[in-house]
Amino acid sequence: MAQHVLLEPIAGFCLKTTTVQPASVKIGSSDTITPKKLFLNICWSDQIPPPPKGRGSEQAGEQSANDDYYVPVVISEAKEDKDKAGQPCLVFDCIYNTSLRSRCRDSTFKTFIQELALQRIEAQTGLVLSRHISTPNIASKGKLSPRNVLIPAAFLSPSTPLIEEITDVPKKGILKATTKPAARPTWRWLKTPTGSIEITIPIPALTHSLVTRTTLDVEPRRVLVAVPDHPLLDINLAVSDAEIAATSGNSEAADAALKLKRERALDVERATAEWRVGEGVLVLVM
Repeated sequence: MAQHVLLEPIAGFCLKTTTVQPASVKIGSSDTITPKKLFLNICWSDQIPPPPKGRGSEQAGEQSANDDYYVPVVISEAKEDKDKAGQPCLVFDCIYNTSLRSRCRDSTFKTFIQELALQRIEAQTGLVLSRHISTPNIASKGKLSPRNVLIPAAFLSPSTPLIEEITDVPKKGILKATTKPAARPTWRWLKTPTGSIEITIPIPALTHSLVTRTTLDVEPRRVLVAVPDHPLLDINLAVSDAEIAATSGNSEAADAALKLKRERALDVERATAEWRVGEGVLVLVM
């Protein structure tokens, strides 16, 4: 069973970003636009299901070991508008449950829902968006439009689409809010009694053959590990705190990266790498 609901979103705050590379987006039934600038209206509605309790962590944006934590969101279709200079731009309404409004006082959680909105728009449009965002002093870009959505009764099941946007013309859902990003690589670090920094990186199904095909790059403010058939691990300490929080995936990883950033630059000249195949980890000491 499912319920048709009319959403009348309430404005929250607005984000402005740009595309990283040119790409066309379909507007309406036939028009297309190649945008440079985008506005994201982060807004609220009581009709959007909140993050389900008892699944994953209730910490800001944190996912459990089972990757159960998720946040329902409706992303509108692209709307064409103009910026202050009269240049064409795109606008998206990103609608979350109203209960998340107060949680955005936590800057880490606010960054998390911003990143989630950016990822959903990228998945929906094929655009690649910059994470260098600004916050115009407006509640929303343009007027927020009511829209009909279909909410399944089984929305608590992570295998069931939470929300599908519908129009008068039958079509497939605009967004399946339970779509999960690819699993992120994990890592941890500590400072040894001798003052060295030790970074441990778990690598599933690690073999000696895989080691020979892995690329490792250590820089004073960055570590990149490219393992075949595994997601790229990019620990980038050279970017802003906001970008670290936005790209870390959860609050625990963001906190670890920010603490490492404040510790000191990595000692590239003294860096050593130990591949512990039996334990399935790479240990870097710097």
